[in-house]
Amino acid sequence: MTIKKKRKKKIQSAIKGNRLQTQIIGLLENNVRRTFSDRQIIKRLKITHKAAKHMVIILLEDLAEKGKIKQLRNRSYSFVKEPEYVTGIVDYVNPKFAYVNTEELENDIRVPAEHMKFALDGDEVKVMIFANYRKGRRLAGKVTEIINRGRKEYVGRIEFAPKYVFVIPDSRKMHFDIFVPQDQINKASNNDKVIVRIVEWPSHDKNPVGVVIEVLGKAGENDAEIHSIMAEFGLPFRFPAGVIQAAKKINGQIPESEIKKRRDFRNETTFTIDPADAKDFDDALSIKILPNGHTEVGVHIADVTYFLHNDTPLDKEAYKRATSVYLVDRTIPMLPERLSNDLCSLNPHEDKLTFSAVFELDQNGHVRNEWFGHTVIHSDKRFTYEEAQKIIEKVEGSYAKELTILNELALKLRVERFMRGSINFETTEVKFRLDGKGKPLGIIRKVRLDAHKLIEDFMLLANKRVAEFVYRQNNGKNTFAYRIHDFPDPDRIKAFSVFARKFGHKLHTGQDSLATSLNNLIEDIEGKPEQNVLQTLAIRSMAKAKYTTQPTGHFGLAFPHYAHFTSPIRRYPDVMVHRLLDYYLQKGEPVSRIGLEEKCKHSSDMEKVAADAERASIKYKQVEYIQSLKEQEFDGIVSGVIEYGVFVELIENKCEGMVRISSITDDYYEFDENNYCIIGRRSKKKITLGDYVKVKVVDTDIDRRTIDLAFVPDRNTS
Repeated sequence: MTIKKKRKKKIQSAIKGNRLQTQIIGLLENNVRRTFSDRQIIKRLKITHKAAKHMVIILLEDLAEKGKIKQLRNRSYSFVKEPEYVTGIVDYVNPKFAYVNTEELENDIRVPAEHMKFALDGDEVKVMIFANYRKGRRLAGKVTEIINRGRKEYVGRIEFAPKYVFVIPDSRKMHFDIFVPQDQINKASNNDKVIVRIVEWPSHDKNPVGVVIEVLGKAGENDAEIHSIMAEFGLPFRFPAGVIQAAKKINGQIPESEIKKRRDFRNETTFTIDPADAKDFDDALSIKILPNGHTEVGVHIADVTYFLHNDTPLDKEAYKRATSVYLVDRTIPMLPERLSNDLCSLNPHEDKLTFSAVFELDQNGHVRNEWFGHTVIHSDKRFTYEEAQKIIEKVEGSYAKELTILNELALKLRVERFMRGSINFETTEVKFRLDGKGKPLGIIRKVRLDAHKLIEDFMLLANKRVAEFVYRQNNGKNTFAYRIHDFPDPDRIKAFSVFARKFGHKLHTGQDSLATSLNNLIEDIEGKPEQNVLQTLAIRSMAKAKYTTQPTGHFGLAFPHYAHFTSPIRRYPDVMVHRLLDYYLQKGEPVSRIGLEEKCKHSSDMEKVAADAERASIKYKQVEYIQSLKEQEFDGIVSGVIEYGVFVELIENKCEGMVRISSITDDYYEFDENNYCIIGRRSKKKITLGDYVKVKVVDTDIDRRTIDLAFVPDRNTS
């Protein structure tokens, strides 16, 4: 055979091989859930020539070796789906598994611990989705790459052993102890709370390695524990020296030339109503009866932006913090005290600069006229909520007439808001009675008075009308920092509706009827055993409010447009709103949406951090309080059910603990996720959300901020 003929035969063979390879892959791909032996494949492809059959067998082995198809143990073959990769953020649920939250897919991906590649909670990772998951089930996968570590510093308790030192992290989502070389302990002592920075990440079943960068104090001491919470959530311990100096240098004198530029309210009756322990006052109300019988109400807000200039060190620090944080025993302010408690605070009997929303209201509480602009005020009186409430109830005392009128108007605003679909959620909050060292002596439920609601209603009015004014001014083209609250996820609402039906309550879940139906439900369950659980579940089914430039409305308040205007001393979005409103009042062109959206997202993120830190500090004090009550019995209500335990809220003090399923000895209980309950395998006894139970405290863990409870057997049964 000539060289030319040999080359021609090779080319033909290669062409035939490529064609056969395409046919083999096509057959397996079109039958993705089936397997075929080599004989079945040959038969399906209708190959009869001996050489071609031999080529099919060679190609199958080659494709399997390259990973393009899969060879099973019985030498049959199946199609291998090309792996899909996504990136996301790790949410470590427990030591056994984590979820990876990704914006690329509708559902999160469940990843077992053995496939985490030692990624930690908050890390950004690349995940390969397993191809063989069943349709309709939760996606599963494995981490293939750690793109970015979410955090490098952790808070925990340091423990010394004869040959090594390690830190046990406080975070329940950090499942590795951190090894610390003995020459890197930074003078820490056994059982100190410390901040440790990881310098070597975990691998091959080894623990991460870290160095102690700060000692916070002895575990269990108030300051050490609160500082631990602050460090855990990345909250600042102090203002930078440069920021404090910048605040000190501000000239607090108000020039006469500035007052002349402003609308003067110093001769109008004006007062503040705030908590008894408030140190800064960022809102005041003025009231004036007009000749036509209408009432002029001024909502006056501290003009923070007069002192806080854009892009200065003070402003950058305020933006970075984004919000004040209110822990149980202290406030971490957004602004230095020189601004928050002095220059900007609307203290009584002082001239103060304000940015105001002024409304003319008729007898029905309808807005007849409105005005927005810079003002100067002089507060006549500083009321606590309790003082104002007493005057409202007795209709006597300082400014009784003015408070009565404002309270009546606020009630009319409230009624109209609820008629338009605002949801009437009322949650119970607690505060602690602390001794001089921060130790909790008691837990007190906060009571919402009419005086609280009065202030809230006028603040809501100002926030709503400011947002509507900016939106209306340029047919929606003015970029603004809105506060939005989306319609709830339909699946969550449907699940809640099914659960409410178990108690005999029907919920209409349509977009037009949900708010009214929820309000009817809240009214129907008041005082009933299921009130707590249904209201809690209803709140959990709602979307989270956030800041954005998109004017999509606020579902919970039933406002088409809404913004935060009334608290610039403690919220940076309010500072943004003040600047934007002032700019648009001067007929400025719409600002860039991109830069503003980034600021809105940062503010939303920091708001969540603040809320989580506040909850952690409350939980710490609850655990500390309960520590002294071990073995005591309490009445409680089942507030949550998960795979390995039942959460119980103690009715007397609102503390929440867990009864672990493994500790229940009267039966073997299984978790029923769809019905929020556990069921005894033998007795069929159900323990479900909303059940009233009796429990006792068996253990507490300050480091993890957990309370372990046990069910107390019913003494009326044998």
